[in-house]
Amino acid sequence: MMKKALVISFFLVSFSLPSFAQTQEQGDARFHGFGTYGLRWKEFGVGGGIEFFFVDHFAIMPSVTSYFPNVGNRTNFSADFRYYISEGPSQLYFLIGYSQNWENTQPGNPGIRRTNKGANVGVGAYIRVVEWVGLSTEFRFQSTSPQEAGFRVGLAFPL
Repeated sequence: MMKKALVISFFLVSFSLPSFAQTQEQGDARFHGFGTYGLRWKEFGVGGGIEFFFVDHFAIMPSVTSYFPNVGNRTNFSADFRYYISEGPSQLYFLIGYSQNWENTQPGNPGIRRTNKGANVGVGAYIRVVEWVGLSTEFRFQSTSPQEAGFRVGLAFPL
């Protein structure tokens, strides 16, 4: 209960800060490095991607994530379209996109490699910490097998 209150307080304070001249304009780009955690399968992963604003308030972000299951290995490629609904130091967005998993359920590298395709939907926020770095948070659902809802948290660096 206390964690929820702290998280809600943090978001309320961050959204009430005065607006700075940071917008999502055509041609802007950010590099994202993140960690991810799935709620259903409880797998950790690390990844990165580049977000590019092709029109004001609209961005595309291809990303690659490597997961660390108990047995085998799994890699995910996602290409998400993001629509930013707010500007300033705290920027909220919705996302929808394409996702593809490559997984090996055998120990080590040998084994059968399976490919699964699906979609992503979610919501996230970019919170500018200082001029050259921001906090990137996201909650997303992926329909690829294994279906997973989870969190991404990381840092974003404007390019």
